[in-house]
Amino acid sequence: QVQLVESGGGLVQPGGSLRLSCAASGSIFSTDVMGWLRQAPGKERELVAAMSSSGSTNYADSVKGRFTISRDNAKNTVYLQMNSLKPEDTAVYYCFLDRAGWNPVRYWGQGTQVTVSS
Repeated sequence: QVQLVESGGGLVQPGGSLRLSCAASGSIFSTDVMGWLRQAPGKERELVAAMSSSGSTNYADSVKGRFTISRDNAKNTVYLQMNSLKPEDTAVYYCFLDRAGWNPVRYWGQGTQVTVSS
């Protein structure tokens, strides 16, 4: 079993920055992919960024050049540095961990609210 605990959300003005953290506990495998999705009111959940333990990354087009995902494998923690925030980045951000295998599973964090507003 895996538990994910997020932190770092809040209210920020347009153009500002926030850093989200997600600490994973339990049985973490070297092949696990970790990342972030977000869900804005009235919209579907969408991938923001993901990172494998080897360092491969994937970003949504809407955040490329503004957001950076990083990972500390020793601490089982993934980070999302968000710069140049826009009002349309307002959403609940969820950390996830994907475990591959014959029975793939996705674990979720509880979510953290990010609000970009003046």
